[in-house]
Amino acid sequence: MNKYKPRPWEAIAQTAKKLRAGMAAAIAFYTCLPVPLSWTLEFRGIARFAPLVGLGVGALLALFDALLHLLDMPILTRSVLIVGIWIAITGGLHLDGAMDTADGLAVQDPQRRLEVMADSRTGAFGTIAAIAIILLKTAALNDLDSSRAIALMAAATWGRWGQLVAIARYPYLKATGKGAFHKESMHSPWDLLPGLAIAIALSVIQGSVGGGDWSLAIGMASAGSAIAILTGAWFNQQLGGHTGDTYGAVVEWTEALLLCVLAGF
Repeated sequence: MNKYKPRPWEAIAQTAKKLRAGMAAAIAFYTCLPVPLSWTLEFRGIARFAPLVGLGVGALLALFDALLHLLDMPILTRSVLIVGIWIAITGGLHLDGAMDTADGLAVQDPQRRLEVMADSRTGAFGTIAAIAIILLKTAALNDLDSSRAIALMAAATWGRWGQLVAIARYPYLKATGKGAFHKESMHSPWDLLPGLAIAIALSVIQGSVGGGDWSLAIGMASAGSAIAILTGAWFNQQLGGHTGDTYGAVVEWTEALLLCVLAGF
């Protein structure tokens, strides 16, 4: 008896359904944005969608920034509000990881670092890290009087691509945890390419709308990729691998440092 073979459009529909379930799960996991209860969520492999989620987060921030600009909001006030909205959209997920990572790295005994990072209480170094990240983002945005929309989308996208590199490249240090299922579902370096394509496309757009001046576009792509890769490599060097907290730290520090570089341009 011949086995039933799905028709081409049925296979396309099934693939689209899986992609929607993965994207919906990524939005639910990485942000506080509402997802319809009727949607199917597939959390396995959601890290692949993280750069696309970052693009969406950056686009929302750019929209809020444009609205505040129409209201003649001063640029410093706008920048503070945008950073606050940024934290609200993500629910502080990545910032919490950056804080826990800072507390862990402050411990001199390497054997105790993971134990300290798992503690829900925030220490002095975690608080300092959060303040530094927020101030860096706010100051950089305040100095960006143009190309703010592209800068926000690029920072959020490159930050999550850096997380993806850390997941694919380095060992996971805990048997369980929020980041464990990310590592389990990453099997190929090819998973990095879609997010990289999105991030580079933003630079191409910047060069196209920038009046033919491609220096900022090239700088954005070069700095974004370098910071995203090196940040994950540095945490791996300090800890011998990664955890869910360091994944969040990679996102936050890549975002903050890239915005600073773009402000320098």
